[in-house]
Amino acid sequence: MSLINTAVQPFKTTAFLNGKFIDVSDETLKGKWSVLIFMPAAFTFNCPTEVEDAAENYAEFQKAKAEVYIVTTDTHFSHKVWHETSPAVGKAKFPLVGDPTHVLTNAFGVHIPEEGLALRGTFIINPEGIIKTAEIHSNEIARDVKETLRKLKAAQYTAAHPGEVCPAKWNEGAKTIAPSLDLVGKI
Repeated sequence: MSLINTAVQPFKTTAFLNGKFIDVSDETLKGKWSVLIFMPAAFTFNCPTEVEDAAENYAEFQKAKAEVYIVTTDTHFSHKVWHETSPAVGKAKFPLVGDPTHVLTNAFGVHIPEEGLALRGTFIINPEGIIKTAEIHSNEIARDVKETLRKLKAAQYTAAHPGEVCPAKWNEGAKTIAPSLDLVGKI
């Protein structure tokens, strides 16, 4: 079953953020746009490159009034040490969320039971706590957060402009489409 246009299931966990441990829950995600980026585990090879990519683009997420959450199946204690020891992860100014009980990875359909790890999954959630985009793929393929930013802006645009859709390769400021019977077979 698709998670698109469904509510984030209730959860509560702990994250490491800027030298502190904080609580993160489904209620935390409400009131602003949220981007959950699932990764297999801390101290892996590809994951720090993705954390660094998100960190280098974090200002753009903040400008779009969205919060980024990196989620792995590790604990918040592991995330503290990962943040302190990895130059790439040390750039993160957003929550590094622990999911040792696999509540989140199971709820978002990214859990790998035989490994106890997560697949690479990216989810954009609107301020009402509704999942608007979902991307899940194999762990050997790292993501480009600029595509996540593009999708976030498209989701924000269509939320603010009901009745319009964003065509392929749409970027902020580009033309959108207002679907109508007159367009059928003409695009």
